[in-house]
Amino acid sequence: MLELKDICFEVPADSGAKEIIRHVNLKIEDKKFVAITGPNGGGKSTLAKIIVGIENPTDGQILFNGKDITGMSITERAREGISFAFQQPVRFKGLKVKDLITLAAGSDTSIGQACDYLSEVGLCAREYINREVDGSLSGGELKRIEIATILARNTELSVFDEPEAGIDLWSFQNLIRVFEKMHVENDNTIIIISHQERILNIADEIILIADGQVVNRGKKEDILPELLNETNRGCKFLEDKFNQ
Repeated sequence: MLELKDICFEVPADSGAKEIIRHVNLKIEDKKFVAITGPNGGGKSTLAKIIVGIENPTDGQILFNGKDITGMSITERAREGISFAFQQPVRFKGLKVKDLITLAAGSDTSIGQACDYLSEVGLCAREYINREVDGSLSGGELKRIEIATILARNTELSVFDEPEAGIDLWSFQNLIRVFEKMHVENDNTIIIISHQERILNIADEIILIADGQVVNRGKKEDILPELLNETNRGCKFLEDKFNQ
C-alpha cells in the first residue's frame, strides 16, 4: 500500500515560497488502478514526481508497504518496487532498445522476450529491437518503448505521467489495452496522471486534484459523470461567451 501523509511541496518565488502541493493525504490500496486528474497546473505531475522520488516533499511522509521512503532517491524507490514513466521520455544515445529493456528487467532478457514487450505496445520488434534510443525516434515511439520497459520491470507500483501525450490515435487505443492487461494479468498497482476520458473510464478509482489539494475522490462510476458534466458546462460557457 502507498500512503501519503500531509504532503506539502513548495518552490521559491519572488514573493516568497509558492505552494504547489498542500497537505495531501492519500491511501492507495494494493492492486488498484487509480487515475489522478484535474486542471493544468493543479499539481498532478508534481505529486507523481514526489511519489517516485524525483522531487522531495517540503513536509510530510511517504510510506510504501509500511516502510518510510520519504528520504529515498528515485533509484532506491525503484529497488523497492516503484516504476515511473515520464511525460517526456528520456533519450539514451548509444543504447539500443534491447539493452534498455534488459536493464529494465534487471536480468538477462532474451531477444524473444524483449520482442514480446515491444509487440505488447504495438511496435514491430524486428524494426525496433536494435534501434538506438536517440533522436531518430519520435516522441510516440519513445513513449511506447518506455512503457515496454515498465512491462519488463513488472513492479508492484507503476506510475505513468500522461502516457497519452504525443502519441497517435491508434497507439493510444493500443495503450488502453496494455493498461487493462497490466491491471488484470499482473495484478499490480497502477497510478496514471491523465485527462483522457478513456483512461479515466478503465480506472477503479479517480482522484481529482486542483490547486495542490485533493478536492474529490471515489469510484469512477461516481466521479466520472461529475467530471464530464463540469467539462460540458465549461464548454457551453465558452461557447456562449464566444457567440456574444
